[in-house]
Amino acid sequence: MTDKPHSRRDFIKKSAAATAGLYATFSAKSYANILGANDRINFATAGVHSRGKVLVKAAAIPKNTAMLAICDVDKREFDITAKLVQESFGNRAKNYVDYRKLLENKDIDAIMIATPEHWHAPMSLMGVQAGKHIYVEKPCSHNPREGELLIEAQKKYRRVIQMGNQQRSAPTSIQAVKDISEGIIGDVYYGKAWYANNRATIGTGKVVPVPDWLDWELWQGPAPREEYKDNYVHYNWHWFWSWGTGEINNNGTHEIDICRWAMGVEFPKSVVSSGGRFHFNDDWQFYDTQNVNYEFEGNKMITWEGRSCNGFKQHDRGRGVTLHGTKGTIMLDRNMYTVFDNDGNTVKEVKEKGESATTNTVGGGFLTDLHLQNFANAIREGERQNSPIRDGHITNLLCHLGNISQKVGRKLTLDTSNGRILKDRKAMQYWSREYAPGWEMKV
Repeated sequence: MTDKPHSRRDFIKKSAAATAGLYATFSAKSYANILGANDRINFATAGVHSRGKVLVKAAAIPKNTAMLAICDVDKREFDITAKLVQESFGNRAKNYVDYRKLLENKDIDAIMIATPEHWHAPMSLMGVQAGKHIYVEKPCSHNPREGELLIEAQKKYRRVIQMGNQQRSAPTSIQAVKDISEGIIGDVYYGKAWYANNRATIGTGKVVPVPDWLDWELWQGPAPREEYKDNYVHYNWHWFWSWGTGEINNNGTHEIDICRWAMGVEFPKSVVSSGGRFHFNDDWQFYDTQNVNYEFEGNKMITWEGRSCNGFKQHDRGRGVTLHGTKGTIMLDRNMYTVFDNDGNTVKEVKEKGESATTNTVGGGFLTDLHLQNFANAIREGERQNSPIRDGHITNLLCHLGNISQKVGRKLTLDTSNGRILKDRKAMQYWSREYAPGWEMKV
């Protein structure tokens, strides 16, 4: 195979087109032998203020990769990230403020997205439509409909779309799920997920001039336009409905996903949430305290407890899950899992070989490295994804449904084939969102 740009791009496009259809036909090894697994993947990263920098470093872990471009509406990030790219890849990346301009770069094969959440699905869709593979941080969607559209887009454009729920690539989590499937704790009927932090108040924002380093128009992108306030950027956008999805999607995604994966369940039959903004009186629009119960067919249940502003730990952990079955319990986090019998005696304990971030995900860790490696292998070798977009959508849908239940103040009854809300017109108003003119998502 030559190293000319066009032949290299042709390889990536052909391997991507084959990825979805060849999983069932060829093993990863035979697929690599047919197409050659050593061709370079040219990455770009959109959103590099915090989590994006972690992804930049992680993308250097798979062999034969390059970082061709970075995109951010905060112009201060370019010089900082340029040094990181140089250290990680030995080259300089091209800077973009407008994501649409980045998509015109035909040498880019894959894009990693770590922007505010209202951009995740629109950027992912635009990326696959431009022929790029997508690694999108959680949540993959700002609302339920966006997740459905990404599944449609993956099928239509036949590109790899992977969500950044990196614990799916944790060796200990994979082993724990295998142990559960083999009956180590019997029939698993209840999963408890939790997250706790000590977040401070975000105060009451004031309308101020847009900083000269920020392109506020592009930052808003697909969201309806609002005046700039001094407590939006960076990070506090998580707590506003226009751009964020609350703590349940910001962090609950991870543990709810592990419960759902380990229990082998998909769409629940009902969801009910209780909670509120209890700790501070400020601009925060979501919930700092929230308990959500999901009931599934087959007598199974998942509960998520989120406390954003009170970091008291459970089982000496700020986040984690317990999975309860007829023969015992598994306690599982990102660094280990422990199996107990019904009398509370330890039966088995397995520790992760590497370190990973616990309370927050900005710090990265080797689970992110493993998850990016799986993404690269899916592109190059047809390796089965640890987090295909359908799985990401189902988990994020559960989180969205928790917020919707809390918003309307009642239990939601669902279609167990697709998770759609039944006989509740008001709740279904939150299935999608209003977009700024010209930014509507169309597959």
